[in-house]
Amino acid sequence: MTNPTGTGLDWPDPALSGLMSERGRLLGLAYRLLGSLADAEDVVQETYARWYALPPAQRAAIRSPGAWLTRVAGRICLDLLGSARARRERYVGEWIPEPLPDRADWPDDRAGATPVDPVDRVTLDESISMAFLVVLESTTPAERVAFILHDVFRYSFAEVAEVVGRTPAACRQLASSARRRVRASTASPVPVARQATIVRAFKQAWEATDIDALVGLLAPDATATGDGGGLVRAELRPVEGAERIARFFAGRAGPAAGVTILERTVNGRPGLVAQLGGGVGAVLAFDVAGDRITRIWTILNPEKLRAWTTV
Repeated sequence: MTNPTGTGLDWPDPALSGLMSERGRLLGLAYRLLGSLADAEDVVQETYARWYALPPAQRAAIRSPGAWLTRVAGRICLDLLGSARARRERYVGEWIPEPLPDRADWPDDRAGATPVDPVDRVTLDESISMAFLVVLESTTPAERVAFILHDVFRYSFAEVAEVVGRTPAACRQLASSARRRVRASTASPVPVARQATIVRAFKQAWEATDIDALVGLLAPDATATGDGGGLVRAELRPVEGAERIARFFAGRAGPAAGVTILERTVNGRPGLVAQLGGGVGAVLAFDVAGDRITRIWTILNPEKLRAWTTV
């Protein structure tokens, strides 16, 4: 497997620094596949452990260590996705992907690497949005791996086949199926600046408990989904409809509730953080279509908020 974006994978005898420079890319790949930063970090650790478990002569014979690492990480993720579906069926309430802090903490480019083409950069940005990750939950593990490796990371189907264990033609079909679902469920992108304006207006209306203003910012058929994981109180089913959502949020904000709302970037998009008692109590991600908010995801599960403790 070679890296089609030319990010320097062909080292004959890479030093430790060269190998570790792959960590950011592997972490980004595993997060997109699993929707969990904690699980992604475990995958990367296991991938490197398997590399160093190889006999020195076998490591030296591997022409492209970066490609080897990608293939192993992809296979580990594929196995985890199979078991994750069963675990999530037992999950208390709705399962939402783990939210990421400001994307500045997630550099995909490495020092000295070939710059990523602007078209690819947009694709990489889109592929960490909460809306994108939520849609991927409806795909099979094989579809998800084939789609992310090919459409996001630009690997050929012959290379994807090495990870998925199917023919290149079968991998093409898997990626195509996932692509159709994503396109059918994803609205036309709204400029980030416009999203920020709408989310800021939502924050202000929320703080003021202005139900009419909140309703005006929400699509009539908007949905709000909470994820407490059974560890904190959260609605077990999505709240549907603009007025119901507005009233729901209006009763859970402001100084009277002891909540401080902060503007933060969540999965590369404008989002909000609700602080309670000096700690992060919830992270909110939004999907915007036109001038209205169509979906709100509120992550309250403390196990998914560990990366936000210093926010």
